[in-house]
Amino acid sequence: MSRRPVNPSRRLGDGGSIPFAASIRSKSQNSPLLSIGLVIVGAILLIGYCYSNSGGASGGIKDVSKLEGGASCSSEVLQALPVLKKSYGDSLHKVLHVGPESCSVVSSLLEEEDTEAWGIEPYELDDVGAKCKSLVRKGIVRVADLKFSLPYRAKSFSLVIVSDALDYLSPRYLNKTLPELVRVSADGVVIFAGYPGQQRTRGEEVAKFGRPAKLRSSSWWIRFFVQSSLDENETAGKKFEQASAKKAYKPACQIFHLKSYP
Repeated sequence: MSRRPVNPSRRLGDGGSIPFAASIRSKSQNSPLLSIGLVIVGAILLIGYCYSNSGGASGGIKDVSKLEGGASCSSEVLQALPVLKKSYGDSLHKVLHVGPESCSVVSSLLEEEDTEAWGIEPYELDDVGAKCKSLVRKGIVRVADLKFSLPYRAKSFSLVIVSDALDYLSPRYLNKTLPELVRVSADGVVIFAGYPGQQRTRGEEVAKFGRPAKLRSSSWWIRFFVQSSLDENETAGKKFEQASAKKAYKPACQIFHLKSYP
């Protein structure tokens, strides 16, 4: 509320006008507090409106964690397990997972009926829990550099699932690593890769993986498969799409299905 300037030439007619002037002064002094109160109320209403449109607290927290914490395709594997089981059936009985968080993925796979699982963690394990240490001690999960040959015979596993790891390899090493993953598989390889534009925590990436992720487009991957003489498994891909639709599953990562070598 703005106060109009006083006309110096105007005189007070009588004493009855003095309380009126005092009232104006009082309102003028209280107006900043009133404005602040209105701003606070407006902010609360705006936050409440955004909260209701976001689907509540759990949905908002989930979205923030995905965006600010960066998308993890290894975590996405856990979400996709029911769909993979529906798509690959018996091929899911002997699985090798390759990528960060391999202990978590392997632990979940071992809970599935009639499923054996092993894992390769491409990077050093820091601050892991007792369960992960036990898997490493038993040789179920190994720490191994993907730039070298895998310590397994050809077709050792029915299915190989790789997540996040390939995003940190240059084409020079992909030319060696991806054929190795195909070599040790009997019924195919499933690749979970990040989408271009996905946010990753850059400082943490470099500290752990030695370099930031190179998030490539689907056209880049398809071209690379063709150049490397790797065939996409269209049958498995269609089954995966159908199972995803039935379960209302929407992948947060790119998913590719490759055939094993004959």
